[in-house]
Amino acid sequence: MDSRGEDRGHGDCRNSACRARHSAAGMLKERNTVMGISIGLVGLGSFGSAFAQLFKAHPLVDRVAFCDCEPERIRKFAEDPFFADKFNPRDAYGSLDEICASDLDALVVITQPWLHAPQCIQAMESGKEVYSAVPLTCLPDSDEVLDWCGRIIETSKRTGRHYMLGETTCFRPQAMFCRRKALAGEFGDFVYAEGEYMHDVDSACSLREVMRRRTAGRIGSEWPAKEEQYARSGKLSTPMNYPTHSVSGPVFCMGTRARKVAAFGWRNRTGDSYFRHDEFSNVTALFELANGASMRVAEMRELAGQISPLENETFRIIGTRGSFSENVWYYNGRTDETDAIRPEQRTRYTDAELFDPLPPEVREAFLTVQNRSSGDLQNRDFVPQGHGGSHPYLVHEFVTSVYERRQPLVNAWEAGHYMAMGMAANRSARRDGELTPVQDWGFAPEF
Repeated sequence: MDSRGEDRGHGDCRNSACRARHSAAGMLKERNTVMGISIGLVGLGSFGSAFAQLFKAHPLVDRVAFCDCEPERIRKFAEDPFFADKFNPRDAYGSLDEICASDLDALVVITQPWLHAPQCIQAMESGKEVYSAVPLTCLPDSDEVLDWCGRIIETSKRTGRHYMLGETTCFRPQAMFCRRKALAGEFGDFVYAEGEYMHDVDSACSLREVMRRRTAGRIGSEWPAKEEQYARSGKLSTPMNYPTHSVSGPVFCMGTRARKVAAFGWRNRTGDSYFRHDEFSNVTALFELANGASMRVAEMRELAGQISPLENETFRIIGTRGSFSENVWYYNGRTDETDAIRPEQRTRYTDAELFDPLPPEVREAFLTVQNRSSGDLQNRDFVPQGHGGSHPYLVHEFVTSVYERRQPLVNAWEAGHYMAMGMAANRSARRDGELTPVQDWGFAPEF
């Protein structure tokens, strides 16, 4: 039990997350006799660079490689003494073709969103396990998006290689807590859920600046002309073209799928040039889920009143026995009518209390990175950082899944469904809320 009385033991370890923690911990103890894995980082812009130190530091990684079409980006890491023990100058690559021809075990693709799907397919076909930043792809054409999702799944099946989506929401502390509770059956029957991603264009993390950085480099500069071609053919974007931060949390934690959706869109009314290729700046959707619950999702890029991180990027799950919202767990323990008078318990948690534990060796390795970044070499308190603390857990999940040759938690089937939910919401919103089915490829097989 933890300090709040929550059982954080492993029980019979029937869920894959628990098995992963156990097997990875065992392998880490045997590192003196077992070789680690080799990973290549593809795309070393500002976001890709944020993950380089974590991947290098992980105890199960023996070798790192770098790939970018702009040599100065590689040079920054190649000349950093921190990487010297795991980086050989021969492992510097100027193109995806070159690094795919290498003998590396896995590639981490953190390039422009519209490139993720084709690049990951090429990597899997070259024999690599693959991780990509979110989303699986991001294009104005919903049919094209669904086609890429299907191709990612088909390629994974055909090649036997695994794909992981780096969806931060699934590795935030709130998701870890809710997944534990769901696997333990403590929600009871699921009734309702909500997922929200409220990111105004001019928030502290300016979307104008994000787009400027994405289109600044040699490859990124090709996008504006492509976007203009989509617009001329009547293909306009919406926030649901990038739905993963809002839809993934509840669906991932409940282990379910969406069946159908009714959605409505809000169109920009100010003539803001940022939205000139967007059909909607805000979309709200109501999904029917396969577990019998309903789920409201909001993806918004034009709004005021972003008060706190918990309110900007959040989800809630409501069950008959337990519910979770804004770091508060509500529990009545009710199983039948005789429990009706049982008082409800309300427990507020800090983020630190919600996280899953990392193996000690991994925690120590990541603490070194954290101290190096902060300049505080005496700090012994590891605090997970990056998008709600998700970054270390994303790295650990991918590395261990490659090492153990298993499906990652957010695999091709999971990632494809998140995108399919957004594409169905787009179709419904364009048809004034018409009830629309969500394409479903099922759940990932083990191979």
